[in-house]
Amino acid sequence: MSNVAERAVAQRRSWWAIILQWVRPLAGVLIGVLSAAGEGLLLLLAGVVTAVTTVAPPARRRVAAVVIRYARRVVEWERRRLARFAGRPDPPPVRVGASRLLAYLAVRLLPGALGALAFGLLAVGVVLAAIVVRAVLVGSMAVPQLLTQVVIGSALLVVNLQAIASIAALDRRLARALLQASSREALQRRIDELTASRAAVMSAVDAERQRIERDLHDGLQQRLVALGLLLGRARRSRDPDTARELLVQAHVDTRRAIEDLREVAWRVYPSALEQSTLDEVLALVAQRSTIPVRISYTLSLRPPRPVETVLYFVACEAITNAVKHAHATVITIEITPVGTEVEMLVHDDGVGGANPHGTGLQGLARRAAALDGRFAVDSPPDGPTTIRAVLPCA
Repeated sequence: MSNVAERAVAQRRSWWAIILQWVRPLAGVLIGVLSAAGEGLLLLLAGVVTAVTTVAPPARRRVAAVVIRYARRVVEWERRRLARFAGRPDPPPVRVGASRLLAYLAVRLLPGALGALAFGLLAVGVVLAAIVVRAVLVGSMAVPQLLTQVVIGSALLVVNLQAIASIAALDRRLARALLQASSREALQRRIDELTASRAAVMSAVDAERQRIERDLHDGLQQRLVALGLLLGRARRSRDPDTARELLVQAHVDTRRAIEDLREVAWRVYPSALEQSTLDEVLALVAQRSTIPVRISYTLSLRPPRPVETVLYFVACEAITNAVKHAHATVITIEITPVGTEVEMLVHDDGVGGANPHGTGLQGLARRAAALDGRFAVDSPPDGPTTIRAVLPCA
């Protein structure tokens, strides 16, 4: 009985996959037709405004800057649309010049027009099918005529659906051709990124050293000085009860100093990752948090050690910020695979207002950039705060 049920579930999934295979291009092309109409209006309006401001160069430069800014936003939206309807993760930000952005918006009018034509023919086919159904219901169409109409209509429907799928493929090819940088541009951009990331890593290392020095000086060193004073008083005391109390207090301070030293060591490198997986280490961190932390870990394969280390520091920094500043009641950590990447989302229900340019968050952004990853902070003034880190994990 279980085998029959499993086969039924597998069959339903296969049918659902076939349906999605055709529905995704249909929805993507339909939305692309509407967006192409908006992009045509944007280009037309930009051309008219640019022509009007030709006699005023400062105004023309301001208009050009506004047009490029909105064109970049539209292009980013189009790339996300193409990726999502193709079942792929969101692409990285586009990094091409203004001329390519405008050229892409212009050539997008072609798949938009072809998509409008294909959906127009599809609408005509639906109307004709309704006429055939009505004729069958009133009895004015014989069986041979009905079979002929069904065969012709089915063939035209298949051709129309295939045309829509081809339009979707054309849309993706145009985006790749115009929005992907050339090999020389990609190499130069990579050199610039490596130069910037190297400088950022050096700055992050210096900042981390300063933080460690400050923690040792303000925390552990002060405890050790107090511990020395207690032991000195205990040695000089002639009252056994007083000496015993001082030794008890010294023992307590020793344990606190050990905990402070362990915290500093974990900030340098989470050595627990050598024996445990990331979710197990984060569970230990969650136990020490004063705010409840919920962890969702769905990775089937363990990421490389550098990736786990960066994700660990992201989670710890997010938890620390939520405890100190956000006044949150719960923190949620989600670690999921996204293609060949691993994504971490840290969400809290606090008051928000986190500064993405602060020292701690900037250090995390540098760590992610050093591994060719992406890091983003969404923290509106009224909350909530969401930190997103995406790292390659091939």
